[in-house]
Amino acid sequence: MQRRSSVAVVSASFGAGHDGAAAELAGRLRAQGHTVRRHDFVDLLPRRTGVLLRGLYRRQLTVAPRSWGWLLALAGADPLSGRAATLTAAADEATLAAIGPDTRLVVSTYPLASQVLGRLRRQGRLAVPVVTYLTDLSVHPMWIADGVDVHLALHDDTARQAKELGAPDVRVVAPAVRPAFRHPAAPAGRAAFGLPAHGPLALVVAGAWGVGQVERAALDIAATAAAVPVVACGRNDILRRRLNRSGRVLALGWVDDMPGLVRACQVVVQNAGGLSSLEALAAGVPVVTYRCLPGHGAANAEVLDRIRWVPWLRGRADLAEGLRAALAGGSAWTPAPLRPESVLADLAVAA
Repeated sequence: MQRRSSVAVVSASFGAGHDGAAAELAGRLRAQGHTVRRHDFVDLLPRRTGVLLRGLYRRQLTVAPRSWGWLLALAGADPLSGRAATLTAAADEATLAAIGPDTRLVVSTYPLASQVLGRLRRQGRLAVPVVTYLTDLSVHPMWIADGVDVHLALHDDTARQAKELGAPDVRVVAPAVRPAFRHPAAPAGRAAFGLPAHGPLALVVAGAWGVGQVERAALDIAATAAAVPVVACGRNDILRRRLNRSGRVLALGWVDDMPGLVRACQVVVQNAGGLSSLEALAAGVPVVTYRCLPGHGAANAEVLDRIRWVPWLRGRADLAEGLRAALAGGSAWTPAPLRPESVLADLAVAA
């Protein structure tokens, strides 16, 4: 009989992508009988530092997204230098306390958390294996922390990048996407979301915060007449109200049934290459990248385009043809066969 273990999963509430992957991994491990405790890296930083950083990150993506790209480039030059090292070190003690003495395995879905966990492993203060689940297809140097035992990558190309950055053990696994995207219990249909009954719909996704050039992307789509733009604004109510006033876009607020909404549309337009794009692909709905976020958005877009998962439409001149090609061609996405929870369960039992 397989021995069950206690697993700690550390994520961060910077948007919903890191948390979404963590929630799915935790749920799958619990289904196998493991005890799982989840921790938000935001809460592990002292004196509300994490809350402040989360607010600054959201504002940066909303007001000055280009500066985020510049900051990532600077951090990539030396991910452990200066303030970054000081910031992550401030979470060491709280992270150790949160993990506790009975944990057999620690999983991170957030790069700064991986930096803390890798340092604790190097120092000998954390005696159990640490696994980083790479939520991005493009690997920023901050993702690869010396001391982390195993990195889980979503594609061979991503695994190659991780190895080139020094990751010693990289394993390719399928994305941790909710089963509802692959196997809907009962498709909701367009009427459930107030969508028109006929004609192609292009679902524009921009994460839980609705950041990026979302309005411009939606209006560009409307101008092509290839599809009616439907924007999932997440919790950005200001964006939703502004778009609905335009009369050319259907803007929705927070949607609990994202699998149903994705399946109600014929193409998904994304800007960051994160969890939303993987969910749409899992549902069999074609995806395109358009007006992507600087920094991690552009980096993910480049990889998604290179591996032929998601074409990157780089300007308005490409948009109409790209949308029509996606609508005509469908999705031919095939994920890696190995399930991440199987790898994690084996590591937890062996620890």
